[in-house]
Amino acid sequence: MEPKLLVRIGAIIFVAIAITMTAIEMSRAPEPSREEPVAPVAANETDPLLIELRRCQALGAAGADDRDCLRAWAENRRRFLAPGARPMARIDDTPAEGN
Repeated sequence: MEPKLLVRIGAIIFVAIAITMTAIEMSRAPEPSREEPVAPVAANETDPLLIELRRCQALGAAGADDRDCLRAWAENRRRFLAPGARPMARIDDTPAEGN
């Protein structure tokens, strides 16, 4: 067979498959629209931990030496990792260990 003929046959097969798949997709019944998931309530802007974490983020690398940032990160880890931890618990006023 000639190469041009093979290319033409391949193109015809490709177009036939594309048309068939389009027809199948168009014949499907439309899916019922899904309710948009409700976005979680934004963290309370008065949460002292959130405010402190944002301050530490703004400090950048200097936050690694900041005592309050170390306490805030420890509290954030405790909230995140502790089973049954209250999400809006306040930072306690006791100094962090080792500081």
